[in-house]
Amino acid sequence: MCEEKRNNTCIFSVGHARRMPSVDIEFSEITYTVPSGRKGSKMILRGVSGQFKSGELTGILGPSGAGKSTLLNILAGYKSIGMAGHITINGIKLDLKRFKKLSCYIMQEDLLQPKLTVLEAMNFSADLKLGFNINRETKNAVINDILETLRLTTARDTITERLSGGERKRLSIALELVNNPPVIFLDEPTTGLDDLSSIQCIELLQRVAKSGRTVICSIHTPSASIFSKFHHVYVVTAGQCAYRGPANGVIPFLHQLGIDCPIHYNPADFVIEVSCGEYGTDLVEKMITAVDSRCPIINISRSQKCGLDGEEKCIKISWWEQFYTLLRRMMLQFYRDRNYVFLKISLHIFLGFVIGGLFLGIGNDGSKTLFNFGFCFASLIVFLFIPMLPVLLHFPLEVQLVKREHFNRWYKISPYFCALTISTIPVQIVLALIYLSMVYFFVGQPLELFRISMFFSTCIMCVFIAESLGLAIGSTLSIVNGMFVGPVISVPLMLLAVQGIGEQEPLPFYRLLPMYLSYIRYGLEALCVAVFGYGRKTLPCPEIYCQYSIPREMLRTMGMAESGFWSNFLALVIILVVFRAITYYLLRQRLQPNKTFQALHLIGRLVKSHLSME
Repeated sequence: MCEEKRNNTCIFSVGHARRMPSVDIEFSEITYTVPSGRKGSKMILRGVSGQFKSGELTGILGPSGAGKSTLLNILAGYKSIGMAGHITINGIKLDLKRFKKLSCYIMQEDLLQPKLTVLEAMNFSADLKLGFNINRETKNAVINDILETLRLTTARDTITERLSGGERKRLSIALELVNNPPVIFLDEPTTGLDDLSSIQCIELLQRVAKSGRTVICSIHTPSASIFSKFHHVYVVTAGQCAYRGPANGVIPFLHQLGIDCPIHYNPADFVIEVSCGEYGTDLVEKMITAVDSRCPIINISRSQKCGLDGEEKCIKISWWEQFYTLLRRMMLQFYRDRNYVFLKISLHIFLGFVIGGLFLGIGNDGSKTLFNFGFCFASLIVFLFIPMLPVLLHFPLEVQLVKREHFNRWYKISPYFCALTISTIPVQIVLALIYLSMVYFFVGQPLELFRISMFFSTCIMCVFIAESLGLAIGSTLSIVNGMFVGPVISVPLMLLAVQGIGEQEPLPFYRLLPMYLSYIRYGLEALCVAVFGYGRKTLPCPEIYCQYSIPREMLRTMGMAESGFWSNFLALVIILVVFRAITYYLLRQRLQPNKTFQALHLIGRLVKSHLSME
């Protein structure tokens, strides 16, 4: 829909009442350094200055490694460590926390929530950004307005995984336009698109900018037609500004320096080639030196310095609204991912047959009591790896999506984490019950309700702990590193759990302490007590003599005679709470690192760069 027309051009405007102020960004003497091995540090930006005005589409150009994406990240607040200089918003010093409420950052990778249609993704975005105080009719009007403007109407019922590259890029922009942000940052929006899709994408951004927004994007080697659509161009070379001004002013600027662009040559390609030094390093120095005199920064005139007063107009979304919306989204995505669900169900059934067949009928056989102990341990191993490994493969990708949405202030971390926790509970319980209902009866365990309840509840608690362990690892490490670290951590957990089994002498403290650091030990003792404890009668012995046919004797030999079920179960509950708290803390530090984690990250970068130099 068009709010108005100027020169037969449709001026786009989101069709809800909230109006945001125009935002002009000015920056001066911005420097940015990163650690660089033995050299100490490397300067990426070297005192760049400029201004990006509202109502203009600005393109940051430059060769690879020139610092264009770094400048964009600094202005968006995505990077701050190692930066120095001054940034002002409407003439007032930047308050990054408040500025983020008025801006959005669309990353180069089109990170979209899977298993949702375009319309569903837009509806969830509207619920998270506009809240429940705005009625559904108004939200639908906003969504239809945006989808029509971005030419996504025909794809509204298409699953995000099936969208084309151009549609994915336009949907990434559409999701951020729901709350009408006055500032939009984009990192190379044409990457991966063909020429037609790239032109359409830039035309869209041009229309968005004309509605009064400040649209800034880094772009790599644009075509001549795309280059001409930018209102303002900022060229970066070797961390310094080589040109700033209108796109049609590039050729006159170079001509004044004695550099003539060949006829029928793309001005964008030519200015980048010159700034790379392909025509001589002296011409690069000429461009950098002439910028301040030939492209001066003119103060933006404004009736009053409004700063970020428009931030007060931002809609406040309650914690419960965020939690409920995220929970609905997660449950819908899980329901849509039926192949994955069927695969997990099939895997649990398969393992039920395998484990149940290996220990078939030993549960009430006095001659195979030790095998029954092995069955309890095998079940805990199943519930260590099966819940953990899928999380290690999936959650690092989920973290990247959460990072984008949280940075653009879709929601807080706590409602997301609570929704994630609640959404997995029914799934894990059902899968665990499928396996347990098979093996418990295959093995021939006692059919007493209180024993069944204790056995099942212990295993389900271990499922949640293993899942929490996977989430803690996945929230910190990549998929490759997580798939290595997860199984490596599992080995000592299993070994420590069986330490001291069968020893009659009390273990020394230095061996006892590590043993009870493994949650599997508590689970093992709880399962053994559930199976052999609470006055279970002597087991039938098909042979002349069965050493462990008396369950109490079995517990004494294993060193578990004094163990109680509830004390071990309580220990599992405490471990689960601790693991969840650790996971939440690590996820929070991944998204909002404090000074300690920032220092650790800096040390890691120094070590990594040092090793790469060797």
